[in-house]
Amino acid sequence: MILAANLMAMLVQSLSGKIGLATGRNLPELCREHFRRRTSLGLWVQAEIIAMATDLAEFVGAAIALNLLFGIPLFPAGLITAAVAFGLLGGYRRFEVVIAGMLGVILLGFLYDTARIGADAGAVAGGFVPSFSGTESVLLATGILGATVMPHVIYLHSALTQNRMPASDDRDRRRQLRWQRVDVLIAMGIAGLINISMLVIAASLFNTRGIPVETIEQAHREFGDLVGPGAALAFALALLASGFASSSVGTYSGQVVMQGFIDRSIPLVLRRLVTMTPALVVLAIGIDPTRALVISQVVLSFGIPFALVPLIVLTRRRDVMGSLVNRTVTTAVATVVAGLTIALNAFLLVDTFLG
Repeated sequence: MILAANLMAMLVQSLSGKIGLATGRNLPELCREHFRRRTSLGLWVQAEIIAMATDLAEFVGAAIALNLLFGIPLFPAGLITAAVAFGLLGGYRRFEVVIAGMLGVILLGFLYDTARIGADAGAVAGGFVPSFSGTESVLLATGILGATVMPHVIYLHSALTQNRMPASDDRDRRRQLRWQRVDVLIAMGIAGLINISMLVIAASLFNTRGIPVETIEQAHREFGDLVGPGAALAFALALLASGFASSSVGTYSGQVVMQGFIDRSIPLVLRRLVTMTPALVVLAIGIDPTRALVISQVVLSFGIPFALVPLIVLTRRRDVMGSLVNRTVTTAVATVVAGLTIALNAFLLVDTFLG
């Protein structure tokens, strides 16, 4: 499922980057231009919820990491995370450099842990054979899809590419598009490697020993007991880097969707306060942080179609994309991805409310 979700994300992010390169505008701006005002308003409301859900997951994750590393209680740790997130605010180029550095820390942390546990390569390869094991595995697949495709990044990526480098003609745009695809392949490839490493670690270290791990704190403790303090430290540092990096993503994506969908903007600092407030409330009132993380990923999964369907509709239109309009096969594959996502979300709703 992780492999499939990453392949889907590569396609979706490539389309998002392409629409920014082709039009010089981001996806929310194009939605406001080509859809009815009521539609744009509805898309903006759900996108704001998605941005808050993003920050909820990442703030809670970073707070847990600070608690594991330094023993700081969760709410003060959340305030520290907020202070660091404010420090990361700046231009898009600086933002991309910081994200790349954080991604490197995460990758090294999980690769170190994977190497320490000595996973069975044959068993890992067997995990790529498609299968489901009951309805619970489908629910897990839905969460994996939401956490991998990330609807807020669909909006943000189009904004990162819309003014990256002025193109003089179609040939120049196609050259930029090729490099943009390489960028997506590398970034999503690294992200997929990290996600697969996490799953391999959990299966090899905990599942084969019959150790039920229900929380991040328990996983960290078991790392220390079974592998050693170095592995536990690498796990916590990777979690901290993930939280710090992704908390900025929620802020920037929130700014993009407000400006794009309703042509309004607020200062970036105020935007930071808006998106992080739900996360701080969760930490302050003592809600189970692991449970909050799971719920946030489900919310992300439901947000994917609201970003993906408009993206497909617009990238297939020649009057919008010009010479970079989607090929028929690209639109068909993207439509299948959207259909699968909607089907998984529908299953989740039916299973939740009808049992």
